[in-house]
Amino acid sequence: MRKPGHRARAVLAVLAAAVLASGCDSIRGGDGGTGVSRPSARPSPVWNVHPDSVAAVGDSITRGFDACQVLADCPEVSWATGADTGVDSLAVRLLGRQGAAERGWNYAVTGARMADLPGQMAEAVRRRPELVTVMVGANDACRSSVSAMTPVADFRADFERSMATLRKKLPRTQVYVASVPNLLRLWSEGRADPLGKEVWKLGICPSMLRGADDLTEAATVRRQEVQHRVEAYNTVLAEVCAKDERCRSDGNAVFDYRFGTGQLSQWDWFHPSRDGQARLAEIAYRTVTEHRP
Repeated sequence: MRKPGHRARAVLAVLAAAVLASGCDSIRGGDGGTGVSRPSARPSPVWNVHPDSVAAVGDSITRGFDACQVLADCPEVSWATGADTGVDSLAVRLLGRQGAAERGWNYAVTGARMADLPGQMAEAVRRRPELVTVMVGANDACRSSVSAMTPVADFRADFERSMATLRKKLPRTQVYVASVPNLLRLWSEGRADPLGKEVWKLGICPSMLRGADDLTEAATVRRQEVQHRVEAYNTVLAEVCAKDERCRSDGNAVFDYRFGTGQLSQWDWFHPSRDGQARLAEIAYRTVTEHRP
């Protein structure tokens, strides 16, 4: 066998140097020997647990309706952006009291349903917030009858449109989505108060609360249908949020919270009281500031 000549030795040296420089993967094709190249890992976006501004969208719950006086909004006790010291809102916890006053905005509207959310989101976008809070859906279920409730497909389409409105202008803004409260528990807790039941007769959430003492099969079926619709709405909120890398849902924490009459307005036994607003703020803050892998 002949020894390699000078030129052959030079070529072998160059090849050896190339292999050493590129590492072992160059021998295996970068695929661990499978013959299929692996795409480079894409880092997940970093969730900022200290956003510098907050905009809230949603319905009467976020407006603090009936928390301070009868038939009136009270945004100062809003769980999302209020300044009330007894509530300690999400904005106050994140930004401090002065920061919340300067960089906390509430675009929620009493009576709003999911169909109204795209318009609210368009208003919120103008402020360019680093975090948007969403709580909506109770009014979609609280209708004159079961048949009048918002169809789940429409609910989904309007929420997706709301998220698209946000993302078109603010691709990096974070979103916190609260689940719809448990309306069946609301009926169960509130019906124990004689005054509350009288107030409900004025037409508060009739699909669930009408005939509070009616325990017939028809009434039970009606309430279960409303409850199932709320659960379907919460599934939609979680699913749409999960598709967005900068969105966090509360994992049904609001729906699962075992509130009592102390967390309900003394005027309508439906909307959150100051204490109820504080509980919502706690859930939101815990979700927003949680460090996840």
